[in-house]
Amino acid sequence: MASLSRILAPVDFSPRCRGAIRYAECLAHHFHGELFLLHAVPPVTAMFASPEAMAYSTVGEWNDERIRQRASDLDGYLARDSVDFELTHETVEGDPAQTIVSYAEDRRADLVVMATHGYGPFRRFLIGSVTAKVLHDVHCPVWTGPHLEKAPDIDSIQFRRVLCAVDLSTGTPAVLQWAEDFATEYGAGLAVIHVLPGTLIELGGVYFDPEWRVEAAGTARQQIERLRSSSPTRAEVLIEFGNVASSVAEIALRWRADLLVIGRGAHTGHGRLRTNAYAILRESPCPVVAV
Repeated sequence: MASLSRILAPVDFSPRCRGAIRYAECLAHHFHGELFLLHAVPPVTAMFASPEAMAYSTVGEWNDERIRQRASDLDGYLARDSVDFELTHETVEGDPAQTIVSYAEDRRADLVVMATHGYGPFRRFLIGSVTAKVLHDVHCPVWTGPHLEKAPDIDSIQFRRVLCAVDLSTGTPAVLQWAEDFATEYGAGLAVIHVLPGTLIELGGVYFDPEWRVEAAGTARQQIERLRSSSPTRAEVLIEFGNVASSVAEIALRWRADLLVIGRGAHTGHGRLRTNAYAILRESPCPVVAV
């Protein structure tokens, strides 16, 4: 993470999206970068599916009007004269997830910032299908979280504590490097957490030898220290036992983390963080960057 000079922020005009945009603005300001605001208009699926559609004689006319209206809304979403970085507004017709992924690749985005978009009383347990697809397909890191609608005002956003959760898979060095670079850039404190399975403590009502647990924790700590051996960044290393998602969320809350950095993709290592990436995203009390 040398610099976040190109940041893509998809816009769907929801309250959670507005909160995500605050973080995107804050980052674009800090890195003196370019912020792309993108709105994807899904293709028309039925001409006369609504009374609104019946006011137009053809699908093409209705579709053109939809795009013009959304483009107008997007142009007024973030006033250009209120920012001190380069700002681009673009409205595109297409499947939202595919459009976001393609746009990120075409613009060589360093980061995509978007909310998880869970709705209703159980939204903390949800990740919207668009966000899930983007997390799966886009190559650059994704900044997201279930509580972005509660984002503070831009002037109040601070990054004082960065928590990095690792699973010790082959992707761990890249995750650690991103977290270390970000913490260094903001002068933030850094902690690295690795969660070992709760079965190392207890299985079927049988508790294992405490020395075994100490040895397992020590081995994991040594692996993390080896991965960080060339890093000048000071970091606290935390080893926990139990459920990955709930343990990471508890530490993030207790440590008052301003940002949680995790890996994503196929599981290849001990600890199963990557297979629990969605659960971590759902439970995190702070914004999450999935590298």
